Amino acid sequence: MVNVITELSKYAIVLFLALYALTGFQLVRKPGEEKRAALWQQDFLLFGMHLMANLILYLNTGNEKIAYFCGAQMVFFAVFLTLQHVIYPGADHLLNHNLLVLLSVGFVMLARLSFDRASRQFELAVLAAGLTFLIPWIIRKSAGKLRGYYRWYGIAGFGFLTAVLIAGQLSYGAKLAITIHDITFQPSEFVKILFVFFVAGALHEAQDFRRVVTATCAAAAHVLVLVLSRDLGGALIFFVVYLVMLYIATKQPLYFLAGLLSGSGAAYLAWKMFSHVQTRVLAWSDPFSVIEKEGYQITQSLFAIGTGSWFGLGLGQGMPYKIPVVEEDFIFAAISEEFGLLFAVFLIFVYLCSFYMILNIAMCLKDAYYKLVAAGLGTLVIFQTFLSIGGVVRFIPSTGVTLPFISYGGSSLLSMFAVWAVIQGMYLKRGDEVTGNGKEKDAKKEKSEKNGKKA
Repeated sequence: MVNVITELSKYAIVLFLALYALTGFQLVRKPGEEKRAALWQQDFLLFGMHLMANLILYLNTGNEKIAYFCGAQMVFFAVFLTLQHVIYPGADHLLNHNLLVLLSVGFVMLARLSFDRASRQFELAVLAAGLTFLIPWIIRKSAGKLRGYYRWYGIAGFGFLTAVLIAGQLSYGAKLAITIHDITFQPSEFVKILFVFFVAGALHEAQDFRRVVTATCAAAAHVLVLVLSRDLGGALIFFVVYLVMLYIATKQPLYFLAGLLSGSGAAYLAWKMFSHVQTRVLAWSDPFSVIEKEGYQITQSLFAIGTGSWFGLGLGQGMPYKIPVVEEDFIFAAISEEFGLLFAVFLIFVYLCSFYMILNIAMCLKDAYYKLVAAGLGTLVIFQTFLSIGGVVRFIPSTGVTLPFISYGGSSLLSMFAVWAVIQGMYLKRGDEVTGNGKEKDAKKEKSEKNGKKA
C-alpha cells in the first residue's frame, strides 16, 4: 500500500509544483492588489505539496520525528507569511512564496538524506527569517546613507577574504571557512553582499575611465584573494557579478568583452596552476574514463538523474547516498532522482521567476545606486544557481557552490536570506518612489530648500 501511495504521489507533487510555477509567472504581470488577492492559490499549492512530501517520507521511514518536523515547518511557514503581510503589506509576497517553496524542497530532501542536518538547517532558517523583518526597514529608511560607506564595504570584504586565506581550513583543496569556538562559517558567502554594495557605490555616480579602473582593481583584488584561497567557484561568482554591474552602470560593451577575455585567460591559468581544478576538468570532460576516482561523483550524479527519469523513483526509493557530498554540492541530483526531471525543471522555473522579478524591481527603481544593488544581487542568485545545477548535470565543471535555499549549509542559507531581505527592501523603496512617501519625499524637500537658499 505504501508503494502505491508513493508511486501516485510522484505525479501529484510534480503537478503541484508545475501549477505553482505557472501561477508565479502569471502573477508577476498582475498589479499589486490583484497579485495579493490571488496568492491564496500559491498558499494551497505550497502547503499541499509540502504536506504530501512529508507524509510520503513518514510512510517510508516510520520515523515519528518526521511528523513533528513537518508540523513545525508548517507553523513556521504560516507565521512567516502572516508577519510579512502584517509588517510589510506593500512587500512583494510572491518573492516570499518562492523563498518558502525552495526551503520546502530543501527541508524535505535533507530530511530524506540526514534528519539531523535537516533539523539544524531548519533552526538556522528560523533564525535567518528574522533578518527579513529588519533588513527591509533599514534599506527603506536609509535615505541614501548606505551608499556613502561603500569604501568600507570593500575594505571589510577584502579583510574577511584575506583572513580566510591566512587562517582558513582546507576543504576539498580550497580554503573556504574559519572556525571560531567550534562555530564554522564561510565569510565569502556574506562578502558577496558587501561586494555588491561596494561596486554599486563605486559606479553609481560616475563611470569615467579613472573610476572604472579603480573599481576594477578593487574587484580584481577580491577575486585574486579567492583564487589564492583556491575558492574558484566563489571567484567566478564575484567576477561575473562585477562584469554585469559594470556593464549596467557604463553601458559599454567593450568593458564587458574585455572582462570576458581576461576572465577566460585567468580560467586557463587556474587550470594550469591548480591540480584540483585539473581534476574537476578531467571529471567533467571524460568522467567515465576515471569513474573509480576523479569521475566518481559526477558519474553517480548522472546515474541518479538518468534513473529518476521524468517522474522520479519516488521519495525514499532512490539511492542518493551513493553521491559524495550529496547534501551540499549535488543535492539537485538527489532531487532529480526521487522527484524526477520534470520536477527539477519546474524548480528551475521558480528560480527564473524570482530572477525575473528581481530584474523588474531593478529596472523600475529610479535611484541608480539601488538599481545597481538589485541587479547585482539578482545576478548573484541566478548565476550561483546556474553553477550549482550546471556542475551536477555536467554542463560545466563542478565548482562546489551550493544551490540557494536548498543545499545544506548555514552560511549559504543565512546569506541568501539576507539577499532576499535586501531585495524586499528595494521593492518597498520602489513603492516609496512611486507614491512619494517617506524619506524620498523628505530628501527632495531638503534638496529644494537648499537650492532656494543658494538662489
